[in-house]
Amino acid sequence: MELFKKNAKAPVELKPLGIYVHVPFCRSKCEYCDFYSLGGGLNQESMDLYLQAILTHIKEAAQRAVGYSVDSIYFGGGTPSFFGEQGLIRILSEIDRRFLVEKDAEITLEANPDSVTAQSLAKLRRAGFNRISIGVQCDDDAQLKSLGRPHTYKQAQMAVSQARRVGFANISVDLMFGLPSQSREQWMSTLRNVMDLKVDHISCYGLKVEPNTRLYEYRDCANLPDDDAQADMYFYAVETLESFGYVQYEISNFSLPGMECRHNMKYWTGQPYMGFGPAASSDFGGKRYTAAADLDRYITGVMEQGIILSECESIPLRERAGEYLMLRLRTAHGIEENEYMQTYLLPFEPLEKLLCMYETRGLAMKEESGRWRLTPKGFMVSNSILVQLLEAQQQSKPLAKVRK
Repeated sequence: MELFKKNAKAPVELKPLGIYVHVPFCRSKCEYCDFYSLGGGLNQESMDLYLQAILTHIKEAAQRAVGYSVDSIYFGGGTPSFFGEQGLIRILSEIDRRFLVEKDAEITLEANPDSVTAQSLAKLRRAGFNRISIGVQCDDDAQLKSLGRPHTYKQAQMAVSQARRVGFANISVDLMFGLPSQSREQWMSTLRNVMDLKVDHISCYGLKVEPNTRLYEYRDCANLPDDDAQADMYFYAVETLESFGYVQYEISNFSLPGMECRHNMKYWTGQPYMGFGPAASSDFGGKRYTAAADLDRYITGVMEQGIILSECESIPLRERAGEYLMLRLRTAHGIEENEYMQTYLLPFEPLEKLLCMYETRGLAMKEESGRWRLTPKGFMVSNSILVQLLEAQQQSKPLAKVRK
């Protein structure tokens, strides 16, 4: 995007920026959730104080974003839709007021089926939200209940239908596989039923049992599918979604052509973003920093100009090079020799040697453009692949110069 200044001889080139807003409120905490969220028992006063802090934080932070234009805004959580459309609209309005937001910016809202109505969705759409991500997870009400999800599949169907009717042209749903007692047949049924929703984007995540979750406490008796069963479900999803026209552009994400999540691509391609709210992370101005996962500390810190960060660090170039591998290889876009060497001044040969070996095993592939990417089979073992690539990277010496 270009900005023309009065009497300027040439337009000023603006750098793209993403904005993330963390809304930590939920109706209830899901059994598997390890994100910072506060389920139940929160009064309106807590939400009002949070809103005031967010608005203040946005106003202050915008002063550091001169020279940037916002092309993606993402409201995550928590459950933003549980927070209510009035508060969400006020936050979006403040962002639009304080930042230079592009006219075609992608503006996403995460929502649970039980906390939206046709009326609330219509208000959000009119306010500028143009993408919605609905947490469906599965089509079996008994499984939803066992996960602590506060909705039924019928409510999920209704939420998608209502979002489409009020004008959301970009609808995503979240699905999970590897659920307690879930069979391959049940997962197949979920995918078949979700295809009937005709959404534009689907995120498919394998259930991970994380510490400090309720599920972790009874994991040994939860009858969870083993790794082989999860892998089978994953490959079935890849094949099924591809047959319905969905392109896999990241390990867990599939979209119709041109409907990839622009905001999430910022994380995977190392572009700058600012985060607002407790536990929100930012990567801006050469530094990465994260707000403490504590609502009271966040509110007090913002309103009284205190400390709200739990960590802040400058990222050395070699560490950025490691992130390039870890994040880009999550995507179908992958990595490329000259791009890597010119940006990080490191040799590509040690990496390509390993990638060629992975190619013989069906784990990686080199496209005609020269870019390397992992295959779906490679995605399933990406952690072990990355360990080897990072070891090779750490042992390599910086280049004296890079060929053009």
